Amino acid sequence: MSTDAAIALHTDAGEIQFIPPVPETIDDLGLSQSLIEQMILKLLYFRGDTSGRVLANALGLNFSVIAPIIELMKRQHLLMAKSSLGMGDISSTFAMTEAARELARAYIDSNAYAGRVPVPLEQYTVGVKLQRNKSNWLSPEMLASAFKHMVISETTLGQLGPAVNAGKSFLIYGQPGNGKTFLAEGLFNIDNEPIYVPFAIEYQGQVIQIFDPNYHQRIDEDEPEISAFHREREFDGRWFKCKRPFIMSGGELTLEMLDLSYNPSSKVYDAPFQLKANNGIYLIDDFGRQKVTPAEVLNRWIVPMERRIDFLTFRTGGKAQVPFECFLVFSTNLRPQQLGDEAFLRRIQYKMFVRSPEAEEFITIFRRFCDSQKVICDSETIRSYIDKHYTRSRKKFRRCQPRDVISHAIDLIRFERLPMVLTAEVLDRAFEMTFVSEDYEE
Repeated sequence: MSTDAAIALHTDAGEIQFIPPVPETIDDLGLSQSLIEQMILKLLYFRGDTSGRVLANALGLNFSVIAPIIELMKRQHLLMAKSSLGMGDISSTFAMTEAARELARAYIDSNAYAGRVPVPLEQYTVGVKLQRNKSNWLSPEMLASAFKHMVISETTLGQLGPAVNAGKSFLIYGQPGNGKTFLAEGLFNIDNEPIYVPFAIEYQGQVIQIFDPNYHQRIDEDEPEISAFHREREFDGRWFKCKRPFIMSGGELTLEMLDLSYNPSSKVYDAPFQLKANNGIYLIDDFGRQKVTPAEVLNRWIVPMERRIDFLTFRTGGKAQVPFECFLVFSTNLRPQQLGDEAFLRRIQYKMFVRSPEAEEFITIFRRFCDSQKVICDSETIRSYIDKHYTRSRKKFRRCQPRDVISHAIDLIRFERLPMVLTAEVLDRAFEMTFVSEDYEE
């Protein structure tokens, strides 16, 4: 099957939209018939007696695609129809012969993957490239709407917008507690068009699982109707429709986690984070505090960031070239100079310093959190609290502090059965429970 035939393009207002077309024949799958036969036997082995329509749904295919294979396997005495609703093989319940069971066990020993038929790497690569964000996909209004839950300045949005729209590597840095991670997570709220992602991909006989329910928020949860008459699919069932993924990893990140992970039991590979994040966002939080050095992490990304391709290694030593189309975001509490030299930092295209809030911004954050928690606090009490604990001692404002202090105040109020009102005394006690004392002596 040619690459061009593996995709569907629909024009909407002059723009190209990718929709994976429903395969009509075995050739449309771009896979060998032998691989489909193996998957049919493995599914029947794990599921037991199964009807034709349920089997097709499990593979993500229309029954008409596998019908010739089912017929061939019946003639080879691998399958037998135990019962039927009288509407052909689609309504028949199939059972395996002993010869089929032996064959299935041999296939499982080689590869235990049994689920949606994988998509060839070539088709996947085309799909990823066609689902890139357009050069002007993001508008100031879309960005402001995504961050309406945050107290954020126009200046910050003005810095954030060009970097997100370009989708190039991005470094967010600043002091702890100023909402860098919260800021990055807000990018997931941008109202962007959904994408199509395959459940698994295939390359040279190896299967790589892509779908991860932790990161892929599916939109097409409903399966085609289970009835004698097969409902026409809207797109290739080997793919699922989802929101653009947002994946985050922190100090636990190792270089091994950025390559294929082999499961010795199933003999199937799990995709690394960056592959699962294609056409979405991959945030590396606490950059510089991983078990590997910042230089080692960034060196891993040199080729992918520049050429939009990545190379993954199989346990046999072979490599697969895969697309790298994720928006790579680094967030750190460290000074940029602690991460590396000028040449190192130049590899990251955009940088943004998240500053500490000014007093009025701090008050707005304080009031918003009070409102969200339905706790009362008048303006005079807030300003008195700020004067006592910040102005006089020259304590630095941090965006997380209102949430932390108010949360502790609410815990205190609930414990002592007090009215849901933040008084000066309650705030003073909550402040003491939130921050370590500077009066500690040996």
